[in-house]
Order: sequence, then structure tokens, then C-alpha cells
Amino acid sequence: MPGPLPNPGKDRSRYTASRSSERAGGNRRRIVLPPVCTDPVPDLPPGRAWSDAEREMWEMLWEGPQANEWDDSFIMAVALYVSYTFAVLAGQAAAWHAQEARHLGDRLGLTPQGMAALGWQLPPSAPAPVVPLRGA
Repeated sequence: MPGPLPNPGKDRSRYTASRSSERAGGNRRRIVLPPVCTDPVPDLPPGRAWSDAEREMWEMLWEGPQANEWDDSFIMAVALYVSYTFAVLAGQAAAWHAQEARHLGDRLGLTPQGMAALGWQLPPSAPAPVVPLRGA
């Protein structure tokens, strides 16, 4: 099973924030995530220096829709995802770092495959306007 189950009994749990957005979807529970998470962004774990770009990604992830389903138990997993992703992008990672980043992305619900496995979906959005191409 991908990732730990939400804990509805925890005070800090983001589990309760999106329960109103649940809807029936066959035999499987489907959750329509709110477009953003308004809970406070947790502090980055101590133990290493974090770059400004890593801090930006950390905040972006904790303000995104998936963060509504994360609680404090996800802090280290999200920190590892940020660390591995930046190591891969900087060319300083081994193949297993890339593999771990990919797996963590799925487990955290940051990929379409991960969201489907967790039963999460984004709210419908308005279609983008059609812009005619020049010279067409």
C-alpha cells in the first residue's frame, strides 16, 4: 500500500481538512483534494543546510493539494524527496537516488500514478482559453 494511512485522531493531521470533499467512487474511496493547503508549512528538518531553491520547493509541496492529506509523519519523506530531487537535477546523484525520488513522488501522491493509487484527484478546473497562432 502506498504511504501510511491518514490518522483522523491526530490533532495535527491534515486528514480532517478534506473529508468534506470525499465522494463515492465505486468500491474505492475517492477524495477530491482542495486546490491548495492552508495549513502552516512545517519547518525543514535540521541536520543539513538547505538551499533557497530547496526551501522554495518545500513550501510549494506543503502548500499544494496533496499536503491536505499529509501529517507530521510525512515531514521526513517530503524532505528526502526534496533532497533526492535536487541531487538528481544537479547531477550529483546515483541511480538509486533517482529511483527513490520517483518512488517517493508516487507514495506522496505527487504523480498521476501516485494520486490514482491513493484515490486522490484534483478538483476540475476551467478549460484554458484558446489562443490563435500567428500566421495560421
